[in-house]
Amino acid sequence: MSFWSKLFGGGASAAAPAAAKTLDYNGYLISAEPFKEGGQWQLAGRITKEGKEHRFIRADKFSDKDDCAEIAIAKGQLIVDQLGERMFK
Repeated sequence: MSFWSKLFGGGASAAAPAAAKTLDYNGYLISAEPFKEGGQWQLAGRITKEGKEHRFIRADKFSDKDDCAEIAIAKGQLIVDQLGERMFK
């Protein structure tokens, strides 16, 4: 990779963000996956169960990654409580 692409972020992979925090909740695995957007952390996460996956992104933005991850876990729990298995349809 050249100096300029390293400097300006060229060639960055489009891989999924790493989970900042995970929680096993009522048989579902909730992963907080905040990502940088406009200098702040965008709330995002993933809920999985038995090979099924539901991703969510919310409009909430935070200056601290850990705060964002905590809220993402709470939002994931709310989604599980409200939708359960229906979220995978």
